[in-house]
Amino acid sequence: MLPKALESTIPAKNSTLSIPGSSDRFSTSALMERIPSRWPQPTWHAPWKNYRVISGHLGWVRSIAFDPGNEWFCTGSADRTIKIWDLASGTLKLTLTGHIEQVRGLAVSQRHTYMFSAGDDKQVKCWDLEQNKVIRSYHGHLSGVYCLALHPTIDILLTGGQDSVCRVWDIRTKKHVSALTGHNNTICSVFARPTDPQVVTGSHDTTIKFWDLVAGRTMCTLTLHKKSVRAMALHPKEKVFASASADNIKKFSLPKGEFLQNMLSQQKTIINSMAVNEDGVLATGGDNGNLWFWDWKSGHNFQLDQTVVQPGSLESEACIYALSYDASGSRLETCQADKTIKMWKEDLTATPETHPINFKPPKDIRRY
Repeated sequence: MLPKALESTIPAKNSTLSIPGSSDRFSTSALMERIPSRWPQPTWHAPWKNYRVISGHLGWVRSIAFDPGNEWFCTGSADRTIKIWDLASGTLKLTLTGHIEQVRGLAVSQRHTYMFSAGDDKQVKCWDLEQNKVIRSYHGHLSGVYCLALHPTIDILLTGGQDSVCRVWDIRTKKHVSALTGHNNTICSVFARPTDPQVVTGSHDTTIKFWDLVAGRTMCTLTLHKKSVRAMALHPKEKVFASASADNIKKFSLPKGEFLQNMLSQQKTIINSMAVNEDGVLATGGDNGNLWFWDWKSGHNFQLDQTVVQPGSLESEACIYALSYDASGSRLETCQADKTIKMWKEDLTATPETHPINFKPPKDIRRY
């Protein structure tokens, strides 16, 4: 006869043993989503170098947009002017005046000969590039307009600003179509897609919102950032976008906004602008003049550059306010507080042997 204390520990003949992973196991580790232990290896990219500095503005350069034909680009500045430059030579072609405050947003239409601008003077203007003059003005914002974007397939314009509203305009009739309300602070980044969600906005209230353009209401709200979302970049091929904040750079899938990964190096600075090209090179510009280049697939930071301010400028004027790739994705341009535009391209002499990848997979994989 066994003692009663030992009898209770021996399973009965007809009882079933608890198998790890079976339905009777309800620990939190079993319920949590598993993350693969293997981190994707980064693709090798050639380092980028600064090959031209363009000066001509009399104030901070706040915005940039490229011609779809890749022949010229335009920049908006705190000197209240919009300048159009030749992309190949960097020479000034035209100066447009009309705003009475700094120009924070620019966009060039791919289907019309129109350019759109927005600024701190609450004005949104449509420029006819054949006549080089304003043909329409869109009135409705109550404060400065910080960002704008054109829808790729519909003739509408999206603008966001300090009044916490993303406004939708019909570019043909000047009509105010709808106001997308829901943010609690300044909207400083917006992009549009041909399919749902058609509009995505980032705000100083630390959230990213997906919008149903037909219903005019929020489809989804992402709350993973802890600081202002000042910049977003949509990948030209994949259904993925990146968002930048002072806490981290995160990647999300579309259309549902599922979190994919964090970039693997902490940027302890405000990020005002970001852009990604088809080769998978993500560029981000910081308030301290740092320019980071990332591998899109793995999130590896393969290059960090500190921009040099123009002679006569203060060291604190190295801030990068805007950056963008040209239509080919082979040239990058940064707009800075030292009143210059800097042009970057890949170093064609670099090889994987001269610039090897220094990559260490992360030990602690964050799930948010």
